[in-house]
Amino acid sequence: MEKLETWKVILIIIAVFGYVIGNIMLLKYANKFNVKAKLDKQIKPEQPEDNDKQEEKEERK
Repeated sequence: MEKLETWKVILIIIAVFGYVIGNIMLLKYANKFNVKAKLDKQIKPEQPEDNDKQEEKEERK
């Protein structure tokens, strides 16, 4: 089996560190977005319908 040359090993190590650091930076950047507020806005229109259905069930009893 052929051994890797030193510059190839260094290149692989740099590529791996670059990938990991890039992903960490992406997570930090994505954390700035307020996704919960957007999800709440999307879910809110559905909630009154659910409440209406629950009220109809209570009226039937």
